[in-house]
Amino acid sequence: MPELPEVETSRRGIAPHIVGETLLYAVVRHPQLRWPVSEEITQLSDEPVISLERRAKYLLLGLRHGWIIIHLGMSGRLRILSEEKAPEKHDHVDLVFSNGKILRYTDPRRFGAWLWETDLTQSRVLRHLGPEPLSDTFNAAWLMQKSATKKIAVKPWIMDNKLVVGVGNIYASESLFQAGIHPDRTASGLTQQESERLVTSIKTVLQRSIEQGGTTLRDFLQSDGKPGYFAQQLNVYGRAGEPCLQCGTLIISGRHAQRSTFWCPHCQH
Repeated sequence: MPELPEVETSRRGIAPHIVGETLLYAVVRHPQLRWPVSEEITQLSDEPVISLERRAKYLLLGLRHGWIIIHLGMSGRLRILSEEKAPEKHDHVDLVFSNGKILRYTDPRRFGAWLWETDLTQSRVLRHLGPEPLSDTFNAAWLMQKSATKKIAVKPWIMDNKLVVGVGNIYASESLFQAGIHPDRTASGLTQQESERLVTSIKTVLQRSIEQGGTTLRDFLQSDGKPGYFAQQLNVYGRAGEPCLQCGTLIISGRHAQRSTFWCPHCQH
């Protein structure tokens, strides 16, 4: 599943091609994704594109009277086409712009979303989300306040979007490693110093991944068709049985909330 850095990478790649242009019309070939594609999208015409923003793993395309909310789901991908190209089986949505560019949405599993909203504060998919991980709102004080009564393991807790958005499975393992915190630790047991380290690690790992283009996942390509690069620099994720890059101890794997977890038993306590 594309995570926050992949979505942010897509946003940065797409925005220069469409912001300031006019959305001429939308083509919806398959209206049933995770939810039905909003009918308002199919009716858009001659709409100036004001902005392309990101909230958590959602892309927000700002128009005059509302927003197109896009989620890539499990396998969705956005590409910019410079000319008309015959759609393939899994090309479900096109947005056609005044400069001749086409934003094409491809999704083999059809678990993504294309929704319309006139007021983002009322959006059912956005209103319950926690702070952005790279914002000042997400800090050690926030983490300790929210974790004080949580008797669950810290790994699945930092993946909860009500605590902080965008810390996916890969980035949770990598952040805990960088912070020196064992993924089985109880969230309420984090000290002030550990909370500060963990917040710093989350921000560092995500920012580095954004700068390097996102992780290389099987189903993910950037808007220019190139894979991301961050997977080449992972410290623990996917490295079970291999030596830790810091101490040489073999990396261990386990599961939290049905998700694979990787850690170094020597470096993380």
